[in-house]
Amino acid sequence: MTKKIFKSIMVVAGAVLIASLVIIVGCLYRYFSDVQGRQLEDELSLAVAAVEKEGRNYLEELQSNQYRLTWVAENGEVLYDTQFDEESMENHADREEIQEALRDKEGKSSRYSTTFLEKTIYCARRLNDGSVLRISVSSVTIWVLVLGMIQPILIVVVVTLILSGVLASHISKHIMEPLNSLDLEKPLENNTYEELAPLLDRINKQHRQIDMQLSELQRKNDEFTQITHGMTEGLVLLNEKNRILNINPAALNLFHTGHSCKGKDFLTVERNYEVSRAIQDAFSSGHSEIRMEREGKEYQLHINRIESNGSVIGAVVLAFDITEAAFAERNRREFTANVSHELKTPLQSIMGSAELMENGLVKPEDMTRFVGHIRTEAGRLVTLIDDIIRLSQLDERCDMPFENIDLYETASDVIAGLADIAAAKDIEVILTGGTVSVKSVRRLLTEIIFNLCDNAIKYNKNGGTVEVSIGRQEGDAVIAVKDSGIGIPPEHQARIFERFYRVDKSRSRESGGTGLGLSIVKHAVQYLNGKIDLQSSPGQGTIIQISFQEDKNDVVRTS
Repeated sequence: MTKKIFKSIMVVAGAVLIASLVIIVGCLYRYFSDVQGRQLEDELSLAVAAVEKEGRNYLEELQSNQYRLTWVAENGEVLYDTQFDEESMENHADREEIQEALRDKEGKSSRYSTTFLEKTIYCARRLNDGSVLRISVSSVTIWVLVLGMIQPILIVVVVTLILSGVLASHISKHIMEPLNSLDLEKPLENNTYEELAPLLDRINKQHRQIDMQLSELQRKNDEFTQITHGMTEGLVLLNEKNRILNINPAALNLFHTGHSCKGKDFLTVERNYEVSRAIQDAFSSGHSEIRMEREGKEYQLHINRIESNGSVIGAVVLAFDITEAAFAERNRREFTANVSHELKTPLQSIMGSAELMENGLVKPEDMTRFVGHIRTEAGRLVTLIDDIIRLSQLDERCDMPFENIDLYETASDVIAGLADIAAAKDIEVILTGGTVSVKSVRRLLTEIIFNLCDNAIKYNKNGGTVEVSIGRQEGDAVIAVKDSGIGIPPEHQARIFERFYRVDKSRSRESGGTGLGLSIVKHAVQYLNGKIDLQSSPGQGTIIQISFQEDKNDVVRTS
């Protein structure tokens, strides 16, 4: 605004200066031309009087470098010229001033040089004898006058422009000072130009509207922030240029970034090509989904395009943690496949033996062996079905009776039942500790101890040992089963409690296990609100410790 006012003042000053110079120069030129014309007429009057009296003698005696006198006869013949030889001069009958003088007694004219820088003024008068006396003088044109005055004109122009610039700067600042000092936060409290009153009133109304809109926007933003910050799902808002507008804490943790990522391209936060392609697909088609793994967890990303007034303004990315669902789905598929396989194996063996017996292909002396084989496979089938039913009951958390149970006595009974299996492999089973009573489910505790000891015997070395200890640690009832067996590799330790999972499948088949023992242990311990701790090294044996917290199981100790 200041520059515009300054330029406007300078343009007006320049226009006024140019107009003034044109008028002044024009007036001066006209004034001097009129003075010169009158002087020329006076000189001609004197010359006419002298020629009328003395004739040619006056002209011959006249000496003047400024004025030129030419005496022309009535027929246009030059009788005498003060500067040129009359004999060499052409007839002047066609000259404008000569014709006017012959006709009207007096005549005037002016002619410019070829360069237009010089003008000759002619003034003629008819004498009594009919001849004409003409006087002429050379005069500069207005352009020569301007060129002659160029230096003072330039000085005037420069001084005028400097003064105009100073005054324009001062005036523009003086005009803008009240405008620059306006308090737009309180527009009605300004004391300035009256012409600004409608504008300030309008600004005040807009302020009130903006304040209301900002208040409403802030309220909605607070609600949005509280909702998104409390979400367990990751949420990212992107604009149409794929830049992050908002991101909640869950998404910050998922993509390992901080709040400084706002305003940056999402590609700088997540460089996964598949995710970037899914976002582009959402921008083009409206919706896309993709799964990704991050630090052992599985996430489902739903990306939806955001539109407003028919144009795309951004996209929203929602990340759901589907680790448990994916794990459950994978377990369900594996469990179904494993159950089918585990049930099919003994059934095929039973059907094969029965078919041989039915067709009379079994010798009488082998009949006992085939019947025993059928009985063994049927028992294995019944055990498998019992284990599956037991796991189903634990999954559904069916109500089971709680009672006070002596852990040491229960462990002793289990070890006694496994004596024959241990003796077959020359394995010594040792029970240590003392009496510890807990309020629990007898059947579940028996199955926990049985499965732990059974595994410790099956996967032990011939002549090895299994130590079962009952006791307390920091107030918790503890059952620990330690063996000197083959151990469990680290990469398998996280999965050995899964259903039908086997570290060495061939060895498990030989031992006759169903693959559900440790899974039953895990679910039984969860049912009883216990905790499992596993320590194992290949070739060094395994220690599995089960602990039950006193405040959750009403643990009591008796001596």
